[in-house]
Amino acid sequence: MNFNGQWIDINVNGIDYHLPEIPGEMLSDLLRYRLGLTGTKIGCNEAECGACTVLLNGKAILSCSFPAKRAHGCEIITIEGLASPGEKPDERILHPLQQAFVLYGAVQCGFCIPGQIMAAYGLLVNNNHPTAEDIRYALKDNLCRCGGYTAIIRAILAAAKAIRTGKPVEPPEVPEAVKAHEVVGRIHIRPDGIQKVTGTARYADDLTFDGMLHARVKRAMIPSGIVMDINLSKAEKIPGVVAILTAEDLPGEKNHGLVIQDWPILVGVGERVRTAGDAVAIIAAETREIATRAMNEIEVSYHVLPVVSDPVQARAEDAPRVHEKGNLLKHIKVRKGDINEGFLKADIILEDTFYTPMYEHAFIEPECSVAKPLPDGRMEIYVGSQIPYSDRSQVARALGVPDEQVRVIGMTIGGGFGGKEDIAGQIHAALLAQRTRRPVKLLFDRHESMLVHPKRHATQIKVKVGVRRDGTLMAMQTELYGDTGAYASLGEKVMTRATTHSSGPYEVPSVRADCYAMYTNNPPAGAFRGFGVLQSAFAVESMMDRLAEALGMDPVELRRKNALRVGSVTSTGQVLKDSAGLQECIDKVEAEMRRIGGSDPFSPKMVDGAPHLVRSWGFATAYKNTGLGGGAPDKAGAQVELYPDGTFEVRTASAELGQGLPAVLQMIASQELMQSPQRVRVLLSDTDLTPDGGPTTASRQTYVTGNAVRYAAHALGELIIGFLSEHYDISPERIRFEEGLAVVGDERVTLEKIADLMIREGRSPVTTYTYYAPETRPLGEDGDMHFAYSFAAQAVEVEVNRLTGEVRVIRVITANDVGFAVNPLGLQGQIEGGVMMGIGHALTEAFWVEEGKVVTDRFSKYRIPSIIHTPEIHSFVVEHPTSEGPYGAKGVGEIVIIPTVPAITNAIYHAVGVRVNRLPVDQEWILHEIKKSGVVPDKTIFL
Repeated sequence: MNFNGQWIDINVNGIDYHLPEIPGEMLSDLLRYRLGLTGTKIGCNEAECGACTVLLNGKAILSCSFPAKRAHGCEIITIEGLASPGEKPDERILHPLQQAFVLYGAVQCGFCIPGQIMAAYGLLVNNNHPTAEDIRYALKDNLCRCGGYTAIIRAILAAAKAIRTGKPVEPPEVPEAVKAHEVVGRIHIRPDGIQKVTGTARYADDLTFDGMLHARVKRAMIPSGIVMDINLSKAEKIPGVVAILTAEDLPGEKNHGLVIQDWPILVGVGERVRTAGDAVAIIAAETREIATRAMNEIEVSYHVLPVVSDPVQARAEDAPRVHEKGNLLKHIKVRKGDINEGFLKADIILEDTFYTPMYEHAFIEPECSVAKPLPDGRMEIYVGSQIPYSDRSQVARALGVPDEQVRVIGMTIGGGFGGKEDIAGQIHAALLAQRTRRPVKLLFDRHESMLVHPKRHATQIKVKVGVRRDGTLMAMQTELYGDTGAYASLGEKVMTRATTHSSGPYEVPSVRADCYAMYTNNPPAGAFRGFGVLQSAFAVESMMDRLAEALGMDPVELRRKNALRVGSVTSTGQVLKDSAGLQECIDKVEAEMRRIGGSDPFSPKMVDGAPHLVRSWGFATAYKNTGLGGGAPDKAGAQVELYPDGTFEVRTASAELGQGLPAVLQMIASQELMQSPQRVRVLLSDTDLTPDGGPTTASRQTYVTGNAVRYAAHALGELIIGFLSEHYDISPERIRFEEGLAVVGDERVTLEKIADLMIREGRSPVTTYTYYAPETRPLGEDGDMHFAYSFAAQAVEVEVNRLTGEVRVIRVITANDVGFAVNPLGLQGQIEGGVMMGIGHALTEAFWVEEGKVVTDRFSKYRIPSIIHTPEIHSFVVEHPTSEGPYGAKGVGEIVIIPTVPAITNAIYHAVGVRVNRLPVDQEWILHEIKKSGVVPDKTIFL
C-alpha cells in the first residue's frame, strides 16, 4: 500500500471508517479489497457494465471509475447494507427489492445483481411508483449478460408496490408444467438466490488468503511469429517480484486443450506464437500493481511471420501453415440421399452465401483463478469453471503430478455461456503457486479476458436449396467455413453441430454438407451458447424465407409443411422416435403473431404520425441437440446423503453458470424423496467431494445430471425403506415418506432418527449413482447421433427507421419444446435471456480482428444489449416429453437463442425490402440499401 499521508473519512452501511488514502485507488477497490465488501463487483473497470454500482449520498454511482478520495465525507450504501436488522443478532430482513429479485427469478448468474439492485434502490428512494420506462432509464448503465431484463423490470415493479403499500411482495404468475408433479413442474425459487441478492455469494476474486501473491501474464501481442529472446532482467529486479516463469521452467506437459492438446502453456524461445494472446511469461508478486509493472518490463523479441486471417484463406494451397500438420482441423461431411437427383426433382433452386462474425461471450465476471498449495503437497484451485474434472486433469499434467494431487473447488460463476470451458488462468496460477509455495491469484482484467478466451466461430456458409412448387423441400447443399482460430479448443465439435444442423429442422430427402474447420492466427474459437447451430440457422432460415417468396407461399406454412416430426429422418439419418414438438411451437407462435399483428403480419406498416418508421414481422424455427452425442460417452455421477439433522445433500461436480441447475437438482431429489425442497441442499463442483457430472455444455445437465440425481435419490429412498423394513420387521409396502419423516406402519419416524439409527448400525445413509445417457453413434455411422432434440419457433416484430437505418425489436413471440418444464420459473429466465442475447447477435455485437490483431479489446467496443433494448416477450412452453429424460425433460439453455437472429433479419426484409446476408446488421448499410431502392414496398400500410 502506497500511503500518501492523506486520510479518507467515509460512512459505509452505517459504519464510520478512517482510512489512509492510496493514490489512484478507486472506490470499488477500497470497498472490496480494504473493507472486504465483495458484494460490489468489478466487471470491466471501464464504467461500462454497472456491476460496481453503489449509492453515494443517495445517488447511484459507478464505483470502478469513482476515485476513492472523492468519497471523503460521504455516506455509501452497498448491497451488504440494504437488508435491515431482524430480531435476532445475526438476522437480516431482505429489502423488498432483494425479495422481489428472488421471487421473480431475476437472478441468474448473480454477478451483475448487486449493481442492478443498487441502481433500482437509487430509483425507488426518489420514485416509489416508477413506470417500466423509468426503470429502463435508471438501469440503462447496468448490463446483464444472462439477459434477465424482463424479470428485473417485473421484480422492481413488484418491489415498488410492496414499498408503497407496506404489504409483502406479490409473487409472480408463472404457469406450471402441464403435468406437474408434487415438486417438479411447479414454481420454485433458486436456492442460491438469497446469497446473490445480498452480496454473500462467493466468486473467485472474492477470495483472499494469508500470504497470497498476485499474478500477471506477459502476452505476445503479435498474431504470428517466432520468439527470439525473452529478457527478464529488469522485471526480476523490481522489489516485490517473487517469481517469473517461462517455458523452460515448465515441470510437466507443455500444452493443454480440451480435445487436442495443441495450446501452449507458455511459448518459449525458438517456439511459435500463433495468436496475440499467447503467453510467454508469468509473474507472481506481492501486489497486482507490482506484477503489472514487472509484466511491462519483460522484453521479448520476435521474428514476425505472415498472418492467416480467415478460414477461406487458410484453406488455400499457398497459405502459410499455422500448425506443422497444416491449417485443416477437420473436414466434416454429412451425406443423405442423392444430392444431384434431389436438385433434378426440384422446380426452384436458390443459392446464396452468409457470413457471421466472431462473437464475445461478454460474461460480466472476468476470469479468475486462485491456486493454493497445501502442506501435504497437494494443490487447490479455486475457479469458476464449466468442467472442473477437466481442469483438474489439465492442471495436474502441467504440474507433472497425478490427478489426485489437484483439487478443483468450483466457485460461484458469473456467467459462462461456453466461454469458461477452456483453461484460462488455472494452470498459470498453479505453476506459480507450486514454485513459490504461496497462494496465487490470477485475475484477468477485461482487456485480457477479451484477448484470450475462445470466441464464437466466425463462419462463411453457402446454401443451395431446391424445392418443388408445392413447397416440398427436395435438396439442401451447404458449404461451411469455420474459423477455429489458433488452437483446436472445441472447434471440431462446434463445427460438427453447425454442419449436421445446416439443413434446418426440416425433413429433406437429399442433403450434402461439407464443413472446413480451419486454423488461423485469430483468437481461438470454441463453445458458445448455440454451439455452431446459431450460425447455420441464420443461413438456412434466411433461405427458407427466400424460398417462400419465390414460391408465393406463406413463410410459416412452408416451414410447417417441411418441419421435423415423430417419424421424420434428420440429415444424419436419425429417425425421430419421440419428443418432436416443432409443429406445436409453430402453431402457437403463428396464432399469437396473427392475434397481435393481424392477418397479414409480414406486410410493412408505417407507424401513425411517424411515416419514417416501418414495422413488420419475421419468422424462424430451430432445433438443437441435447447432450454430447456423436458417439461420445455421456454420463454424470451424483450422490445423495441423509444427514443427522434430517436434511439431504445432493453432490455432483456439474457447474452452475446461472442457468438454475441447483434448483433443478434440488427439486428432482425432493420429488423422489417426497420432501420439500427446503430440506435438500446441493453441493456442486468440488473434485474431492462431488462425483464427476461431466461438462456443463450441450444443454445436457438437466437431462444427464438430472437423471443421475433422480436415480441416486430414488436409490437412497429404497435403501432407507429397506433398512426400516428390516429394523422394524415390517413389509416395505407399509412404509412411505412424508415431509420430514417416514411412516412405518402406524409409527412416524423422523428423518433425524432414521439417520441416527442407520449410522448406529453401521449403515451409511448415502447412495451414489452414475447415469449413462442413451448410446449415440458418430457422424457417418448408422444409428442415432443424438438422444434428444429441443425445438423452437419465434416471430419477431421490428421497427426500421428509414431515415437512419436503425432497427429496433418491438416484440418477440417464442415457443420452445423443452420436453418437461422442471422449474418453470427458471425456464422463463432462460427463454427471456436467450432472446436478449439473440437480439445482440443480430443487431449490435461483433468481435473484430484485423490481420490477427484484436480490435475489440475493451468492453466499450463490444455492445451487448442493455435494458433499453428489451422488447415485449411472449413465451409459450411446449412439452413433448422425451422417454429417457427426467420426467420427460430435455435441454433448453441453447435452443432459446437460435431462431432469434434469422427472425429479426427476415422481419427487416418484410419491413423495408433489404435482405441481410451478413451479421451483425449494419445500420449504415441498411440505410444505404433503403436509399438505393428509393421506394417503400408497395404493400406498406399505416398502423
